[in-house]
Amino acid sequence: MNKFKKFYCRTYQFIFKIFMPFLNFREPKELFENAGVVEALKKNHVKNVFLVTDETLRKIGLTKKLEDDILGANIAVTIFDKVLPNPTIRLVEEGVEQYRLNKCDAILAFGGGSVMDAAKVVGARVVKPNQSIRGMKGLLKVGKKLPLLIAVPTTAGTGSETTVAAIITDEKTHHKYAINDPHLIPAYALFDANLIAGLNPFITATTGMDALTHAVEAYIGRATTKQTRKASLEAVRLIKENLEETYKNGSNLKARQNMLYASYLAGAAFTRSYVGYVHAIAHSLGGEYNVAHGYANAIILPHMLKEYGVSAQKPLAELAKYAKIAKANDTTEDASNKFIEYVEYLNKIFNIPTTVKELKEEDIPLLAKYANAEANPLYPVPKLMDTAELAEVYKKLLEK
Repeated sequence: MNKFKKFYCRTYQFIFKIFMPFLNFREPKELFENAGVVEALKKNHVKNVFLVTDETLRKIGLTKKLEDDILGANIAVTIFDKVLPNPTIRLVEEGVEQYRLNKCDAILAFGGGSVMDAAKVVGARVVKPNQSIRGMKGLLKVGKKLPLLIAVPTTAGTGSETTVAAIITDEKTHHKYAINDPHLIPAYALFDANLIAGLNPFITATTGMDALTHAVEAYIGRATTKQTRKASLEAVRLIKENLEETYKNGSNLKARQNMLYASYLAGAAFTRSYVGYVHAIAHSLGGEYNVAHGYANAIILPHMLKEYGVSAQKPLAELAKYAKIAKANDTTEDASNKFIEYVEYLNKIFNIPTTVKELKEEDIPLLAKYANAEANPLYPVPKLMDTAELAEVYKKLLEK
């Protein structure tokens, strides 16, 4: 990246870092049982809650107990279970239509990151009926309080239950982009390890790697605060101590609960300190090829950490030592390398490859352009890269 663009990016990031503390970054109120959800709905005088989920979760009966508890409190439940990975503008608009048709007055997001994203943007469209989803792209374009939004995560990875972000795919352009606004933070979040006890090992692994990526990118960036550094450190420690166990023994509820908390902490960190090029590249792959987000992050993360080189060594070493991935007396370089090796080790035992089989070389120029547009000048990465430099990272993701 040329020096003039670097100056522009760093100035933009510096100004935004100063501005960030003045934004309303509330934290969702934590709930730990269904009764808390019902009480929150009653407290807010909800008559008809819009349940956003996916078909699989309903088919296996995971939503049934909560549905029954809500209906038992004489609150109607309108079901919208059409969410798929990488939700599209079309899907969200269908949800908005159903919300209005059934005269709903609250939203319950029950699922993983895609469900949370769809639910958030449904809420945004409900309160901004004259603004398109495309018009909400970027920062602070919502600007209005959403209907009551309660998040029930069924994966320990996205942290979406505490973030300002929603990621939506434009089905016309295959471009995946972020909507960022503090009003998208849910009012409540239910953390119940029983809901993720049956999660299959591969989804457990990829969502856990998603949480790890959030914590790492938030920590190594240049917009950290004391609060976000503390949250990232603790998230990495919990992931180090619990992710492998949940992969091998999904019925360990204590480990599952620890991963839910790690995901929450990582989400709280990156919603205030932002992510980096790993996410920008992952979003482009998700939009173009429908590659699952956590899976993409896991593949990209070690490549990008190596690409950052010296610029990320110190914070990576701190993460490694805090999580006991490295020894306290290791040099910064050695500890940093051990952290990257640990990420590669996790990918290996989780059977996550080093390349993206869907990636086509002829698509790289456009994908790199998308990643550059998303990340620059906003993401406070340790090392700035332009479109051409990002394209070189994509080439390392090609199957040999």
